[in-house]
Amino acid sequence: MAITRRTLIGSATALGALPRRPARARGRKSAPVIRIGVLTDISGPYRDVAGPTSIVCVRQSVQEFTAGKDLNIEVLSADHQNKPDIGSAIARQWFDQKDVDMIVDINHSALALAVSALGRERNKVILPNAATSDLTGPQCSPNTVHWAYDTYMLARSTATRTLKLDGNTWFLITPNYTFGHQLARDVTRFVTEGGGRVVGSAVYPFPETTDFSAYLHQARASGANVLGLCNGGADAANSIKQAREFGLHGRMRVAALAVYINVLHGLGLDTAQGLLLTESFYWNLNERTRAFLGRIRPKTPANWPNMLQAGDYAATLHYLKAVADMGIAAAKADGRAVVARMKAMPTDDDCFGRGYIREDGRKIHPSYLFQVKTPAESNYEWDIYKLVATTPADEAFRPLREGRCPFVHA
Repeated sequence: MAITRRTLIGSATALGALPRRPARARGRKSAPVIRIGVLTDISGPYRDVAGPTSIVCVRQSVQEFTAGKDLNIEVLSADHQNKPDIGSAIARQWFDQKDVDMIVDINHSALALAVSALGRERNKVILPNAATSDLTGPQCSPNTVHWAYDTYMLARSTATRTLKLDGNTWFLITPNYTFGHQLARDVTRFVTEGGGRVVGSAVYPFPETTDFSAYLHQARASGANVLGLCNGGADAANSIKQAREFGLHGRMRVAALAVYINVLHGLGLDTAQGLLLTESFYWNLNERTRAFLGRIRPKTPANWPNMLQAGDYAATLHYLKAVADMGIAAAKADGRAVVARMKAMPTDDDCFGRGYIREDGRKIHPSYLFQVKTPAESNYEWDIYKLVATTPADEAFRPLREGRCPFVHA
C-alpha cells in the first residue's frame, strides 16, 4: 500500500532552525489527513530542552509508524516564545484554520493549561510535556494526556531517594512563580514525610535574578546537608555554577529538581559533577533507549534527547496507534474518543518501555534518580549520568485519589 508522509513547518522561526522538507503526497488526494502541531520554544531559553529536537522526535515517530501504512500525516511547528497569549493564539489558529487534530510538546505550564482547555472546547487531542501536575489534577481534561513528568514526580523521586543517601536536612532556593512554589511545596512534603526537615528556604524574584550568591550564603549558613534547587532553565544552570564556585558541593549534596541533560552537557562535568536529579528517560538506560538514540542521533547530533523530547516521540507514537486503530476519519471527528482509545491501549515504546495511561490522563512509568558523573567516570561526550535509584511506576506519580480531577471518581 502507498505511504503518505507530508511534513510542514508552521513558523518562520522553525524554518530558519531546521532543514526544509518538501511536502509529499502519494495515494488518493481525497484521503483524510491527520495534522499534528508541535508547539514549542524554538528561539528562547528552552530551545535545547525542547525546540528543534522535539520536532525531530515527533517526525521520527511519524516516520516509523507510517512506514508500510497508507496514512496521511502532516507535522506543523511553531514558536510559542514562552508567552501564553502567543501560544494560545497559534493553537486557536491551528484548530480553526489549519485543521490540526493534535498538539504536542507545549513545554510551558501556563500555556499547557490554556491549550488543554482549548483542546477540550474544540474536541482536539492535547499531549503536553509541561511540568505542572494540575494537568491531571484540578484542571484535567478528557482530551489531554500528560506524558513524561510533572512536579510531583520530580519532587517525590529526588526528595525521597536523596533522604536515603542521608540527605535529611534541606535548604530550598525557589523562584517566585507558580512552578517553583509547586516544587518547593512538594519537596517539603516528601522530605517531612520521610523523616527529614527543611531547615531554611529563600525565594528570589523571577525572572530578573542572575546572581544567587546571597541565597547560597544563606544555604551554607543554615547547616543543611542538601541544597534543593526548585528552579529550571538558565536559573538552574546559574545556581549550579555558582554553587560550585562557592564550594558548596564539598559541604552539601546539591539536588536540582527540574534540570535536563542538555543543560548539564552545556555546563560540563567539571561544574555539574555530583549533582542529583530526576528524569524518566536517559539515552543510556537500557538497550531500547540506546536503540532510540541510534535512530535520532544522526538528525540532532549536537543535542541528544531528554525526557521531555523523548516524551514527545512516545506520546505521538501512541497517539498514532490509536488513530490507526480507529481510522483517520473517526479520529478526526472526535478527539476525546481518541484519548479514550489511548487510555484503553497499553503503551510500549523504546523510550519508556511498557506502561499505561491512567483515567485522569497521567501516563504511568518509572522515574530515576541520577547523579552526574565526574570527568574521570565519563567515557565520552553525553556519558553524563549514573543511576542511583529507581522509583517504580506505581509509586512515581501522584495517586489518583489525591489529584481531584473533576471527571474521575477515585
